Parts: sequence; C-alpha cells; structure tokens
Amino acid sequence: MGKIIFYEDRNFQGRSYECSNDCIDLHSYFSRCNSIRVESGCFMIYERPNYMGNQYFIRKGEYPEYQRWMGFSSSVRSCRLIPVYRGSYRLRIYEKTDLGGHVMEFLDDCPCVSDRFHHRHVYSCNVMNGYWIFYEYPNFRGRQYFLKPGEYRRYRDWCATCAIVGSFRRVTDF
Repeated sequence: MGKIIFYEDRNFQGRSYECSNDCIDLHSYFSRCNSIRVESGCFMIYERPNYMGNQYFIRKGEYPEYQRWMGFSSSVRSCRLIPVYRGSYRLRIYEKTDLGGHVMEFLDDCPCVSDRFHHRHVYSCNVMNGYWIFYEYPNFRGRQYFLKPGEYRRYRDWCATCAIVGSFRRVTDF
C-alpha cells in the first residue's frame, strides 16, 4: 500500500490531496502541484490525465518543489502506484520493432545501454519479470518511462516519442 500527498504550493503548503492508489485524472483535486510528500510506496506521476505526457518516478521522501522530481512544470494530472514486487527481474530489448533483430536480455540495471547493447535505439522490448524505468540518457537521466510486465512492440507502446534509451533500472525501492 502506498500513500502520496500532492500540494498546490511549494514546501507542502496550500490545498492538498492524499492518494493511495491509481488516479486517472487528478485535475478536480488541485489546479497545480508544486510539492509532493510520498509517505510510502513508489509512484509514477504524469503531466497529463490518463497516464500521458512526461512521467516521473518518485519514491518515499519529500519533494518541496517540482524541480526535485525533475519536473518541467507544476502540472501533475494522473498518478500510478507501482505494486510491490519481490521476485526476479528480467527484460529483453530489441533493435527492431515487433521484437525483431538483435536481442539482449538483462536481469539488472543498465547505466549505459549503448555500452552493453551496442545500439542507441531500442525499438521494442519484452518485460518478463518486474517493473522497470527507461531513461532517455545514460546514468538514469532525462525523460522517464514506466514499464510493467508485457510486450512492447514499438517504443510508442511505452509512450516514448523516439526509440532512444540511454539507461534503465529496476524498481526495487519500496
């Protein structure tokens, strides 16, 4: 079970809204979000309703201003609780769409995809076990994308605008 509190103003001020599960549209609860407190669990927050737009992974802790979660603005319109997972992690990435071309399997975090996969682009992937976060740049920086178990036949399936994946990591902090 997770618990997240959204605040309209910086430093946990102003109107607030507490949430402990997925919420497809937060707009009716607050007009902007400038700070967040995560009391338990891990969440993905999204700039637009229906889990769309820029995504941000946040874990237990305090975020007194939106720059602390690497946000581009104070817009938070949906959130998703990441379920606790304690099993093994397994991910396959592919150089072509529809799970084609060169493939490589990972069981662990990868701080630089091009160093290990020898490709800068990941056009499809298969998350077999666990929850993962893809990052646009090496060393877990840039735009973030949440992936749960399943096949992603095109990079758009994980809501990316291009196929560049610089790094990825397992969601293990609960």
